[in-house]
Amino acid sequence: MAFNYDEYLRVDKLPTLWCWGCGDGVILKSLVRAIAKLGWKMDDVCIVSGIGCSGRFSSYINCNTVHTTHGRTIPVATGIKLANPDKHVIIVSGDGDALAIGGNHTIHGCRRNIDLNFIVINNFIYGLTNSQVSPTTPQGFWTVTTQYGNVDPNFDPAKLAIAAGATFVARESVVEPKKIEKVFAEGLAHNGFSFFDIFSNCHINLGRKNKMGEAINTLNWIESLTVPKSRYDTLSAEEQAGKFPTGVLHHDTDRIEYCKAYESVRLKAQGARK
Repeated sequence: MAFNYDEYLRVDKLPTLWCWGCGDGVILKSLVRAIAKLGWKMDDVCIVSGIGCSGRFSSYINCNTVHTTHGRTIPVATGIKLANPDKHVIIVSGDGDALAIGGNHTIHGCRRNIDLNFIVINNFIYGLTNSQVSPTTPQGFWTVTTQYGNVDPNFDPAKLAIAAGATFVARESVVEPKKIEKVFAEGLAHNGFSFFDIFSNCHINLGRKNKMGEAINTLNWIESLTVPKSRYDTLSAEEQAGKFPTGVLHHDTDRIEYCKAYESVRLKAQGARK
């Protein structure tokens, strides 16, 4: 039986404004299929998006949506979740939005372990605002702000999330959409802060300007960076250099979720006033 996307998408807003071949559409499809797999009602789902190409998610998905300001998705989503702890809150952000201007909020969202699902569409550049360097841009790459090659070392967002306290951390790439759908379904079902580092192609503002040509070449480059975690763990330190493990990288079910901890404090405070 064919999947009925009309239930999950605002079809009157389609086709999307994303560039041809952009990975954002692949991630959108994987997300709605994961939501359907879990049996969630769209009235119980809220998508919070920031600024950038990823911000368009709140235009196309047919549920409660908030399109908020640059780098502020987690504070807005935290307020929504604390006010509606029985609802499912999903954040969609880009690598610049999540890790540069919003990096501080990302750290503390992970630390609190609030039941939010944070999808970082990691295309290694500020795509919408015309190609500035981001925290995940590889060294040596051309951007409009690093026209002689990026000198900054990039970092691994998944390692940051694990170190900061996220209790579910996964990575996949748009090269394998079914694997994205699988980790989304597992992470969305997790009770705690879920962090998804999803490698995506910006072949217009990253690929073409770094001599990769067509979208498929950028996808091939992304595929060359990734290794399934089971194989990554068998590699030597030298072989792991420049590679990123994919799959579920961390899953902790022991820590208390923030809304539950907050509720216990609220009840104590109410009892103290009586």
